[in-house]
Amino acid sequence: MNVYLLSPAISLCGLAIVVILLDLFLKRKWILGAVSVAGLIVPAAFTLALWGREETSFNGMLAVDEFSLFFNLFFLVCAALVILASMDYVSKFRAFQGEYYALVLLAATGMMLMASTRELISVYVALELTGISLYALTGFLKDPKSSEASLKYLLLGAVASAVLLYGMAMVFGLSGSTHFKDIAAAIPGDVMGNPALLMGMVLLVAGFGFKIATVPFQMWVPDVYEGAPTPITAYLSVASKAAGFAVILRVFYEALGPVSLDWGMMFGVLAAITMTLGNVVAIAQTNIKRMLGYSSIAQAGYLMIGLAAVSALGRSGLVFFLIAYAFTNLGAFIAIIAISNKTNSDLISDYSGMAKRAPLLALALGLCLISLIGIPPTAGFMAKIYIFNAAVDHDLMWLVIVAVVNTAISAYYYLRVVRVMFLGAPLSEEAVPSSGALRAALSVACIGVLLLGVYPWALLKIAETAVSMFP
Repeated sequence: MNVYLLSPAISLCGLAIVVILLDLFLKRKWILGAVSVAGLIVPAAFTLALWGREETSFNGMLAVDEFSLFFNLFFLVCAALVILASMDYVSKFRAFQGEYYALVLLAATGMMLMASTRELISVYVALELTGISLYALTGFLKDPKSSEASLKYLLLGAVASAVLLYGMAMVFGLSGSTHFKDIAAAIPGDVMGNPALLMGMVLLVAGFGFKIATVPFQMWVPDVYEGAPTPITAYLSVASKAAGFAVILRVFYEALGPVSLDWGMMFGVLAAITMTLGNVVAIAQTNIKRMLGYSSIAQAGYLMIGLAAVSALGRSGLVFFLIAYAFTNLGAFIAIIAISNKTNSDLISDYSGMAKRAPLLALALGLCLISLIGIPPTAGFMAKIYIFNAAVDHDLMWLVIVAVVNTAISAYYYLRVVRVMFLGAPLSEEAVPSSGALRAALSVACIGVLLLGVYPWALLKIAETAVSMFP
């Protein structure tokens, strides 16, 4: 067992412990956020030092390859931006700021392990490490809405975990192993002739579907997104969803690859239903966090197009879409954090005239909403072009048509927010202040949105490299 292969996860877990210990002695709590962000350099350095290696550890349970290392960097960047955006928000947590930062780091540790695992039991352990951290973070505001969101998330998460375990048990019973390589060698290539395998696959999709918020396992999203602290809502919408897709790619390509035609069609149908329900219900929302919650459901539908197109182009398109979505959604939520801190409201109507009170924040939020639609020259446009191309190449034109219609539907509720901000009368003349850390995080996100829209080729190449190890 080579412990050095786990150095990114171990160092990140160690950073969380350091932050908790520092919280006992420091009176200036903003230092905790600075230490958390600066400390992320260590696991990032270990990740870069491992780039190019393809090895396994813990008897083949965990893999170090370009796929897992890519997602290591992805989760570290997400954690850094969320922590930066939290630094003028955490005053609401009073005596629990150290625990807040530590839980963000521990959740990132679990996500990194989810992208690395090649064995069912370690999948479950990594999933629970991430989940428990996020359940606690969701209820951190300790008000009725936040506590209700945390409880719903916990209870529904427990049910999803049980369903996932049933699916894992059935796959284990059929294959006699929990290792992905052994499962792929043991399962038959015909799902329809093996009802037990079909049921196991459906249960796995259900369990992972909760993680990525796909229909019909999305019922937790609007309440949790509304009740959770806004930085954690951003974290859930981007990092947690990406971790879910990373582990799905591992499980379905490495363990269930022989039946890819069957689960590919399953994901295609789910993609069409998910994007349609998410976009249609989002139209009726008056709370911007709930609106972006249903938007997140719809985006999961677009992402599943990459799973339905069972090909190298589909896989790389999915990974590139995740990068574009991360910058876009984090940017939107970071702007919302700054505005909500001033207005103490998440109602879309209270954003009226925001362009006159905070022009840069309104411009950044507008840019991110336009990217979520998929209008050039933004990252969202390039991501949709790439993933739609993968579907067309795989003869899934019907799914592309559904996605294009849904893109047109989504323009209504995204542009409604833009219209309110730029054409509405301001409710107050007061400016909307924001900290330097929040402005830095927002700048990084907006630059990423524009850069990927204008010059996506470098990250497209990295995405292709990350998924090249799948058969």
